[in-house]
Amino acid sequence: MDNKNREVLRLAIPAIVTNITVPLLGLVDTLITGHLGRTAYIGAVSVGATLFNMIYWNFGFLRMGTSGQTAQAFGRQDHEEMAGALFRSLFFAMLFSGLIWLLQWPITTLAFRLMDTTPEVEENALRYFRICIWGAPAILGMYSLKGWYIGMQNTRFPMIVAISINLLNILFSLFFVYVLGWKVEGVAYGTLIAQYMGLICSVSLWLKRYSVYWSHLNFKRAMHRAELMGFFRLNGGIFLRTLCLNAVMSFFTFAGAHQGEVLLAVNVLLMQLFNLFSYFTDGFAYAGEALVGKYVGAKDREGVRDSIKLIFVWGARLVVLFTLLYALGAQPFIQLLTDQEEVRNAASSYYGWVLLIPIAGVSAFLWDGIMVGATAIKPMIYATLFAAIAFFLIYFSCEGWLGNHALWLAFIVYLAIRGLVQTMMRRRVGAYCIRPRYAKRTDANNVCG
Repeated sequence: MDNKNREVLRLAIPAIVTNITVPLLGLVDTLITGHLGRTAYIGAVSVGATLFNMIYWNFGFLRMGTSGQTAQAFGRQDHEEMAGALFRSLFFAMLFSGLIWLLQWPITTLAFRLMDTTPEVEENALRYFRICIWGAPAILGMYSLKGWYIGMQNTRFPMIVAISINLLNILFSLFFVYVLGWKVEGVAYGTLIAQYMGLICSVSLWLKRYSVYWSHLNFKRAMHRAELMGFFRLNGGIFLRTLCLNAVMSFFTFAGAHQGEVLLAVNVLLMQLFNLFSYFTDGFAYAGEALVGKYVGAKDREGVRDSIKLIFVWGARLVVLFTLLYALGAQPFIQLLTDQEEVRNAASSYYGWVLLIPIAGVSAFLWDGIMVGATAIKPMIYATLFAAIAFFLIYFSCEGWLGNHALWLAFIVYLAIRGLVQTMMRRRVGAYCIRPRYAKRTDANNVCG
């Protein structure tokens, strides 16, 4: 078990570092624009970044689907499929990037009709958007490569790429803004160049370590109708799940805004604690993707069972750690983030909900990673769909007499249901004699043997 513990940590720790560095990209842009002397610049970059998050989040299946398929191919040492999984993912990443480019005008038109922004913020946000939109191939390409690296049991390369992007973004943005005086355009170009440098870094690492797989690529098999159908079934399911997640998270912000500025600020600040827990837990979920996928592909039931057990042991440790951390540190954390006494006082009545985040959310995050590794997508879809329905039912039933507390009650139940449903459907994971759903139907790929 010690060796497997080390294997889990080898995968989880770099993934946690990667998760923590990802939001720094937006933070750096906000920090730079915050010193340009105009509030509209901060709002413009924030609106632009939010819009990109909404767009790119929907293509997260390029990472998750690639991870699961690659991990299973790695487990059964199917070199053709390892190469084919990356080729298919990159092919569609470029295709979807072109679609985003084609639709950029209707996207911005619709988005700014829905957003209530000032003309100055909208003008600068459009400048930011129209520059950064050309980074779509870099972002989606890195999604594919990140998923492939995780499937190949390598979370260190995505960490290197994430750190590189942030450092380059800081350097280029500072140069363009403070040396060339480009204002919002400087921040946008700094971000754009950093994204493409990140893609170059990711490809360079692939060429250094994995270029031998190019010789294993079988174009005919990679783009065979059966493989493409499997790709779309798997990623279509992940896309539907993402839509449910997006609906809940977007509504959470929207509903908070209708509670007034103070409660909106409270919700935004407290959600940072949720994000912090998710960054750490997702690191072990990524480890679950890699290990479970590998052992499912290798038809190793014991390996799958041991991996799941270890992932949840580490999850339990995180629950204890973060519950204690939030019990002792939630109030000081909020006081660090804001000096507004009204917001601090309002937040104090919501700390109880924060304490429930780790216990309610841990199973949802960990099972997501395990199910992705096993390419058992149906449990994820059902769990997220049922949880989203429960979220909206609870909120609209209780909002009239619980106010903003109804939003947090609905959110905690939503997290718990996601974990509960997937726990009930855990037999879809390959440890219990399950054929990899989207692998070619040959005896060699039959987990049942």
